[in-house]
Amino acid sequence: MQIVNNISEIQEWCREKKLEGKKIGLVPTMGYLHEGHLSLVREARRDCDIVVVSIFVNPAQFGAGEDYEVYPRNMERDCALLEREMVDLVFAPEVKEMYPAGYQTYVEVFGQISNKMCGASRPGHFRGVCTVVSKLFNICQPDIAYFGQKDAQQVMVLEKMVRELNFPLKIVRVPIVREEDGLAMSSRNVYLDQQQRQEALVLYKALKSAEENITQGERDTRKIKDSIEKMIKGCPQADVDYIEISDAADLADIDEIRGQVLIALAVRFGNTRLIDNLIVEV
Repeated sequence: MQIVNNISEIQEWCREKKLEGKKIGLVPTMGYLHEGHLSLVREARRDCDIVVVSIFVNPAQFGAGEDYEVYPRNMERDCALLEREMVDLVFAPEVKEMYPAGYQTYVEVFGQISNKMCGASRPGHFRGVCTVVSKLFNICQPDIAYFGQKDAQQVMVLEKMVRELNFPLKIVRVPIVREEDGLAMSSRNVYLDQQQRQEALVLYKALKSAEENITQGERDTRKIKDSIEKMIKGCPQADVDYIEISDAADLADIDEIRGQVLIALAVRFGNTRLIDNLIVEV
């Protein structure tokens, strides 16, 4: 497994692989890998001749007062995990490599798909995500890029960016990977203390309860949101950022459950903000 920090070096390497007719799969990450990330890598390994994993904690997607400086990092551990998964190349650039002095070019997706939920509570977040991912696409020239369903809104924003900017690649969504007790795997879970970790289980429980209510015939989104909120607020350390029920295709607001819908949550436990979601179809 190669580890590359330089953009021109990885561009040349990927160009050579493409000329050889190899299919490249890209898994963009911010590192501190867990089983959720590795599920993306395994999917790429099944589909592609070449698997590239990027490890880059992207400052452009963190807002003021967020956790950029303390975001967990462990490159040695990450590379050991990726080598076991037979990854071909790890791209791990420094910030100055991706954003050299005087950098002023950004990519942004507008509209309801990006200005609600995480887009509303983290202004500028998706601009940072779209910018770094578009750069990674241009650098690595993947045929397929892999993203986790846990970041459902992010995937939808990136899918829209790919369509509208005509990137010649396919985005594959990979299902959420959960701990045995249901908590969605996240690099930020390490921030939780014992009580917060236990309380965080309410996220998946609330989502499954909402799914059960819908299965039993409830169609009023307001009533379902209220039920979710009541469950979450029963936890002393939980602070709800948002609870949204939207059309799963375009995140349009809906009053009544019809077709395929996305139920998405963002909740803080202490200083740790966690997200989770579930797609329900009726």
